[in-house]
Amino acid sequence: MADLKIPTINKSKQYLFKNKLKSGSKYRSELIRESFWMILIASILLALNHLIPDKYILFRSFNSNLKNIYDNIISLIINFYEILLVFFVIVSALVTFILFVGAIIRLVKIFRRKRRKINYM
Repeated sequence: MADLKIPTINKSKQYLFKNKLKSGSKYRSELIRESFWMILIASILLALNHLIPDKYILFRSFNSNLKNIYDNIISLIINFYEILLVFFVIVSALVTFILFVGAIIRLVKIFRRKRRKINYM
């Protein structure tokens, strides 16, 4: 047992990704390129937002749309519950029928069993 060497865990690794981070700052040309792309994407989004017709009506009908979605989800849950109840009734009726038929068949086999006759010589 004295020869058993347990490996030590190096607990001094405070920064797990220390060597994988980019060490230097970005170049000026790279910053300008990123800024250009940000302005271009923001302009495209602004143009798309401007092209949407009747934004005011959409904002006014937002609450009623949320209420309709909520009502539809509730009705879906209620209908799903009713469907599950119907399946339960059908399955339980089938199981009950099978159990009754099996019990009757077993009783018939028990009462119709031939008795062994023992002949004494």
